[in-house]
Amino acid sequence: MELNITLILIGITVLVSWQAWQKPELMHRWIFQPYAVQRDNSWYRFLTSGFLHADFSHLFFNMFTLYFFGTNVEYTLIGIFGTIAGELCYLLVYLGGIIVSDIPTYLKHRNDPGYRALGASGGVASVLFASILFYPTVDVCLFAALCIPGFIFGVLYMMYSYFSGKRMGDNINHDAHFYGALYGFVLSLLLVPSAFPGFISQISQWRLF
Repeated sequence: MELNITLILIGITVLVSWQAWQKPELMHRWIFQPYAVQRDNSWYRFLTSGFLHADFSHLFFNMFTLYFFGTNVEYTLIGIFGTIAGELCYLLVYLGGIIVSDIPTYLKHRNDPGYRALGASGGVASVLFASILFYPTVDVCLFAALCIPGFIFGVLYMMYSYFSGKRMGDNINHDAHFYGALYGFVLSLLLVPSAFPGFISQISQWRLF
């Protein structure tokens, strides 16, 4: 298996999450807490919280998704921009997704001392939707059972995340999913404007049967 940025990010995330499970003080210091950010200027939490996870299943699901879609996006960007620039663009998609996806959460909960959030979902959603832009007809599989083309999954995902974020109440930061996905798609489109005609062309040629 060839070492790449995706695998390095997965390795770092697994290590940090594991350490945080063993050391509550690390979890407390790095978790995303908008109330604390506003009062002690701990802006680093926008990034560090993306390397923390609540439990093994949370970690596995995010890293499993990142592995399968991140590698494709990483090599696509390298093919377009070259190794160094491509890797930097990929990091901008992933790490930027983690940071940007938490901005609406910060604005919504900055006066709520009890609110906390963690996980790489914003960055993973960003990478996933970059992949959907480049390869819209490639299937996205839910729990390895239900597989649907990426562009259809993307529409359903955005609708679900948006309305679930409005409803709240299930301890999942759906806003991070929504804005991470939006960021990844728009940023990738800005980086590679030529991807949009290909996106439309692939969708127009897709057939159910």
